Amino acid sequence: MEFRLLGSVALVTEDGDVALGPAKRSSLLAMLLLRPNSAVNVSRLIDALWEEEPPTHAKTVLQGHVSRLRVLLAEHGAEAYGVELATQGSAYVLRMPESLVDAHRFEELVGLAGVQRQPADAVRMLREALSYWQGPALTGTVHSRPLEAAAGGLEEMRLASVEALAEAYGKLGEHGRAAAVLRTEAVAHPLRESLAAALMLALGRSGRQSDAIDWYHRTRRLLAEELGVDPGETLSEAYATLLRSAGPVSAPRPVVPAAAPAPEGLPRAPRGFTGRGDELAALDRVALRGEGPVCLVTGPAGVGKTAFAVHWAYERRADFPDGRLFADLRGFSETPAPETAAVLREFLLALGVPPQRIPEAVEARGALFRALTAGRRLLVVLDNARSSEQVRPLLPGGDHCTTLVTSRDRLGGLIASDAALPVPLGHLPPADAAALLTTVLGETRVAAEPAAAARLAGLCDGLPLALRVTAARLAERPQWTLDAMVGELADEQGRLMLLDVEDRGVSAALRLTVQQLPESAARLFRAIGLHTGSDVDRFAAAALAGTTPAHASADLDRLAAAHLLNESVPGRWTPHDLVRLYARHLAPQADPEGLPRLLDHYLFTGLAADAAAEPGSQPCYSLPADARRPAATREFEDRTAALDWYVAERPALEGAVAAAAALGLHDRAWRLALVQWPLMLMRIGDGWTPLLEAGLASAEYVDDLDAQSRTRALLGWILHEEGRDAEALVHLEKAPGLAARAGDLISEAIAYVNYASVLDSTGEHERAGLLMVHAVSLADLTGHPSTQALTLQHLAGHCLNAEDYEAALAHTLRAGELVAPDAVVVQAQLQIVRGEALAGIGRLEEAADQLERAIAAADAAGFPEGSARAAAGLSRLSAGR
Repeated sequence: MEFRLLGSVALVTEDGDVALGPAKRSSLLAMLLLRPNSAVNVSRLIDALWEEEPPTHAKTVLQGHVSRLRVLLAEHGAEAYGVELATQGSAYVLRMPESLVDAHRFEELVGLAGVQRQPADAVRMLREALSYWQGPALTGTVHSRPLEAAAGGLEEMRLASVEALAEAYGKLGEHGRAAAVLRTEAVAHPLRESLAAALMLALGRSGRQSDAIDWYHRTRRLLAEELGVDPGETLSEAYATLLRSAGPVSAPRPVVPAAAPAPEGLPRAPRGFTGRGDELAALDRVALRGEGPVCLVTGPAGVGKTAFAVHWAYERRADFPDGRLFADLRGFSETPAPETAAVLREFLLALGVPPQRIPEAVEARGALFRALTAGRRLLVVLDNARSSEQVRPLLPGGDHCTTLVTSRDRLGGLIASDAALPVPLGHLPPADAAALLTTVLGETRVAAEPAAAARLAGLCDGLPLALRVTAARLAERPQWTLDAMVGELADEQGRLMLLDVEDRGVSAALRLTVQQLPESAARLFRAIGLHTGSDVDRFAAAALAGTTPAHASADLDRLAAAHLLNESVPGRWTPHDLVRLYARHLAPQADPEGLPRLLDHYLFTGLAADAAAEPGSQPCYSLPADARRPAATREFEDRTAALDWYVAERPALEGAVAAAAALGLHDRAWRLALVQWPLMLMRIGDGWTPLLEAGLASAEYVDDLDAQSRTRALLGWILHEEGRDAEALVHLEKAPGLAARAGDLISEAIAYVNYASVLDSTGEHERAGLLMVHAVSLADLTGHPSTQALTLQHLAGHCLNAEDYEAALAHTLRAGELVAPDAVVVQAQLQIVRGEALAGIGRLEEAADQLERAIAAADAAGFPEGSARAAAGLSRLSAGR
């Protein structure tokens, strides 16, 4: 038995590769193999198994994969090889001889090759090491950050090994073989200058100077065209060596210059810093004791953590002769936190690493950072950290560096994993608070009113930020007494008045900014005040302003350039709260047709999203006769894109329902309440009831029977899933009759099947079965495949609960013939029921296959409930074997 990571992730036995199943199972195995004999936390595994936000039942899905992986290992004699997948608290550990993993053998051989005295021995070991590679590392796993980082690290080692092999060939005088080895990799990695430089030298030494010079110019052009940079030092020196063409060729230089400057990355020292004597002494004790300490400065917002850390860093500059690095991790800011890779890049640049020699993979950057700092006396300040995970990759190496972390969070994980030493900051005592006021207002003014100064310190709760704001206001008003400020702050209303003053100042600044805008951008800004959500895309902006998405996009960029909007995520713009308030203040000046246009934009886009999210399903409404088609409607390439749009627009769509009803546009309101039905079914417990109740009220207002039926059928199902069956049945028993009166067979079939399903869950099995059969017959009359499949699926579930497994299987098979290939959620649901029916019949292998397919389909569709149910069924199968 052996395991492969260098290529497709695989478990290999004497009989060949063992089928692992879905990509998530391969990913689980890979994560455990990357750290053999070490506990891997469940949270880290969940991060690795999902590309985006993990589903609610991620832990259940993970447990299912662990159970199945244990079964596979046991079936292939893992115990005889000393392999065991064990649970260790909230983690899993794969206990095993590390030599069974190809990546371990590869690293071991590379390490041995590096200490060989004879080049021939190094060549032999490196060739054997590289023979383990059968493709890109970790092929077949989920495209998540942890796995992509690990794959990048392994690829970096492979490329370094190729370069080492070429160097060993060169020492043997086999320059042609060195060039052959390097050429393949240089073609695959054309921007890796070290490869290009080594290839040029190998070509030159083998008598192919013209090829070598051509390769240089090719690489130089690529660097200019792709990155906009000139060749780096290594490539330039190789070119110079070729041109000299006489004398020995110098070896490539190391990654970092021999004498890199000491970096100085601290922000400006805080002015007027006072107090904190005890805390500074405590930091001295823990930060200057050696052993590479990590010091954790914690406290509430406004307590002065950053000022404290930076003040101490300046006071102790002499203790860190090799420099000081600083990074604001923005853990508690509206601005997104910087990527770890970006922070490491800045650190490496500060330490003297040329840009072209900085590795691409974040783990490789971290390894280089730790190597470069291992022998230095360096201070690293990581400000405003959100989590322990954010900090760990940025910790330097060796025992001579000190790391100073500030955070509003206690970061207990960092204390546990890296022995971080807490230095908590509390509110300033009265004397220190008075001293802070003195630094801004002067000693005379504070000494004249000592009681008022003490009262101000108490009203500001000893928070340095609040004290500085108060002192700044007093400094601007020299005629005010401290006691007058006490009067303003003495009650909550006084403090709100201060905010009102600040708001008026901001409004004046915004008014001047808007006045400088081009008219189209100013018109869009006023229209944004009509928007029903918190952020806007170019299509919604176009509807609000009555223009095209391209024109709106240009205006949005102009507003962002004026700092009135922020592109919070690509393609979506958000105003800050005060800016939004000001835009709403200007909304009465906006085009009064802007909001109706926005509502119709959502109606057209909603139908497009529904079609992409649930291919083949009946549209949840027809458009009103007077609906105005927008200049352009967003297109959705797949289900995921549609679901992402629902999530992004949910607040705006809910606001649009209320706005439509307020305008008397009830024919829009009920449609907008229904349009998110695919997301509702995916996130069934997300509190959809008030929205659907509002939609039902509008449907009843316009006396639209079909609208009432559809809304009640969906509302009843949501209430049932919330455990409110009595309320659900009130709506569900009315829905079929309303659909029948409206003459809509599809709505009637869906209403009956929802009603029957809830009756089934409440114990009325016989009546539920009859109604489901009736729903199937109605669906057959429609000839609408999606509705037929839906009713058959529910009938199969009914038969499954009644332990009529053969009938359940037959219904799922018929439904499967009707389902469109791209209706992935329905496919997954049918596979689950089919797998459970097969298990009931006793066809266990077929059942396991169906459930594994269901997990893969559900994961691909972003359907966590289905994935969890299938995984639970698979677990039961494994336990019962």
